[in-house]
Amino acid sequence: GDLPFFGSVLRRAGCVRRCEEPRLGAASRHRAAEEVRSDFQRRVPYSYLQRAYIQLNKLEEAANAAHTFFMANPEHMEIQQDIENYKTTAGKVSLIDQEAKQHMEDYSAGVRHYDKEEYQLAIDFLERALKGYYSEDEDCQIMCEGPQRFEEHEYLEYKAGLYEAIADHYMQVLACKHDCVRELATRSGRISPIENFLPLHYDYLQFAYYRVGDYVKALECAKSYLLFHPDDEDVLENAGYYEDLLEGTMDPDTVKPRKEAKTLLRRHKLESHLLQVAAAGLGYTYTEPNYWNRYGARQDEHSVPSSISSETEDGPRLSVAKKPVPKPDRELKEGGPLLYSDVKFVYNSQQLNGTQRVLLDNVISEEQCRELHRVASGIMLAGDGYRGKTSPHTPNERFEGATVLKALKYGYEGRVPLKSARLFYDISEKARRIVESYFMLNSTLYFSYTHLVCRTALSGQQERRNDLSHPIHADNCLLDPEANECWKEPPAYTFRDYSALLYMNADFEGGEFIFTEMDAKTVTASIKPKCGRMISFSSGGENPHGVKAVTKGQRCAVALWFTLDPLYRELERIQADEVIAMLDQEHLGPSEMNINPKDEL
Repeated sequence: GDLPFFGSVLRRAGCVRRCEEPRLGAASRHRAAEEVRSDFQRRVPYSYLQRAYIQLNKLEEAANAAHTFFMANPEHMEIQQDIENYKTTAGKVSLIDQEAKQHMEDYSAGVRHYDKEEYQLAIDFLERALKGYYSEDEDCQIMCEGPQRFEEHEYLEYKAGLYEAIADHYMQVLACKHDCVRELATRSGRISPIENFLPLHYDYLQFAYYRVGDYVKALECAKSYLLFHPDDEDVLENAGYYEDLLEGTMDPDTVKPRKEAKTLLRRHKLESHLLQVAAAGLGYTYTEPNYWNRYGARQDEHSVPSSISSETEDGPRLSVAKKPVPKPDRELKEGGPLLYSDVKFVYNSQQLNGTQRVLLDNVISEEQCRELHRVASGIMLAGDGYRGKTSPHTPNERFEGATVLKALKYGYEGRVPLKSARLFYDISEKARRIVESYFMLNSTLYFSYTHLVCRTALSGQQERRNDLSHPIHADNCLLDPEANECWKEPPAYTFRDYSALLYMNADFEGGEFIFTEMDAKTVTASIKPKCGRMISFSSGGENPHGVKAVTKGQRCAVALWFTLDPLYRELERIQADEVIAMLDQEHLGPSEMNINPKDEL
């Protein structure tokens, strides 16, 4: 009984082999090693291409190569600066992503036209995006049938029987195919997919078709969306409304969901069933991801085009309803006590045009600023805290830094005054307590990184500068201005919850701290640093920020990042706590701040 099945398998294998070799050449020419595949996935060749094009003085090609690399590596500050330089030297550059997924580009274009209420253009692009999506899905399915790695087995030692070996290999293939839904919804260089990506095409289309008067297509797309979310009340209401509009001209029941959507969903459910059966039978763990999260890629008023109002004003009117925003991990509060009588409140979130923001003055005194500046000059090293890079964010400034543990060690060794070194520790603890109290946090706020940093304008490099001292970014996610998203995934410091910057001086030019919208362009607040001023804010995508160019002098600040997760406590801070405890035991005395450090181990 097995022979017909295995005969089919052998014929298929022979067919694949006969097709591969004449068309692609020997396997060694097209089956790349894992390291090579990883480099191409990270678009590393484009980094080399950029440098090669520069040597050939082909600036537009270099700009496109840099942009293509940057789209998959948005945390790469040097490439971001290179792109800004190309804009200056090469004039107007188009910045083409040469590895862009066409179905993703068409989807983004369709949404942009939808937002502008250009519904026919939105339909054209979204329909093209759907066609591209299903074509890419077919390719993804086929690519999964290539060689697979047995993660739990070394090949040479693998002694499984016939059916176990087939099952192990097929489960790898099946899991790969099942994940094509996530792969096709993920932008280049990202880990997290656009939520609800495929259903959103139909949701946008059902509303757009209504607006151009094509009620049959509107109903067809609404029913297609309901395949994925059969209990969505808004779209159910829409579908009912479209059926009422068609009543008398045709039977609405003859309008069916799109065939390709039904086929994909049926296959996806069967894949899920087989994976769960295999997990139970072969003894491994499998958890089905939520591939069709109801809340889409964006939470603005245009993201989910549903909910029809039947109230008439010169004809039927559709209102675009806003989906409820998922609740944050914690309740957001602010306005708690500042704990210290000398600290002066300046602006809250509303006055700073944002969320979870506060600006304070007099956090430290003029004398403490001067003392901290003196200790900074004795302990800071160029590139400290930036992996040795003296100009990590811009080639027009030099960055120097030091950690709190380094300051205490220098003080203990007598290389700087111990009292001054202790001051750095104490004021950072003071800042932590203020942030924890003002934002009314119900759990302890821990240090995740403490850094004293100065940035100095380099002479002879300040004319016609158009870059930033620190490009616009968020502290715990990868800011993607084009997608209007901030991706909370590595290499971002996803564990950071709150940030603070305590400024030490004002005798420099430029260097204003700015908040922007998610587009990284629209400035919502600008803050001029001065001694004792502190800006604090939540670390997520709600607070994109950066620093304008320092064009003259040196700008110094204590940068503080905090976490609510004790697993991500700053190791150097724990060691600094131990040094402080040792100093107190030796009766070397605390600083004038009179803060008793708490041992929170």
